[in-house]
Amino acid sequence: MTHQTASIASTADVDPAATIGSDVTIWHLAQVRENAHVGSGCSLGRGAYVGPGVVLGANCKVQNYALIYEPAVLGDGVFVGPAAVLTNDTFPRAINADGTRKGAADWDAVGVVVGAGASIGARAVCIAPVTIGRWALVAAGAVVTRDVPDYAVVVGAPARQVGWVGEAGLPLVQTGDLFTCPGTGIRYREVDGTLRALPA
Repeated sequence: MTHQTASIASTADVDPAATIGSDVTIWHLAQVRENAHVGSGCSLGRGAYVGPGVVLGANCKVQNYALIYEPAVLGDGVFVGPAAVLTNDTFPRAINADGTRKGAADWDAVGVVVGAGASIGARAVCIAPVTIGRWALVAAGAVVTRDVPDYAVVVGAPARQVGWVGEAGLPLVQTGDLFTCPGTGIRYREVDGTLRALPA
């Protein structure tokens, strides 16, 4: 395990083959598996799980009991709320069709990819393989079964888009064909279902 200036609770289980960046905090009962990469400035809450080979960018916040299964990849500044789950098995079964117990060679793990700055609410479930776009917001309890565009707000089960959100995390205000962030003043235009920031 490589880590510099990380604060790791004595009850946390961090595999020696994991890479832990600087200024990382790992709380009680969290588990970080082999070959996982936890970027600098990350915080892993109590009981959080980071699977083998999972990649967390810098400054991610993974709240209590969130489960991130391999081969998930999270960009910088991603928020994962309490008890959220990022799955990795398209056709989950404990046994094969012949009744034998499934092993690692009996299935192909698929991952969730989360863009920089995105937030996944408490108890949301992201069913791999899906991509959550940059700065998107997945509401608490949502069940994500398809890709989420950059800046989109999705709610419900299955999750559906209900609006747009800016980098500050605030819902964008629509005026005509433009959307404005009330926190930053950044303006956006929607083009074919994609939100694009306008030059300042």
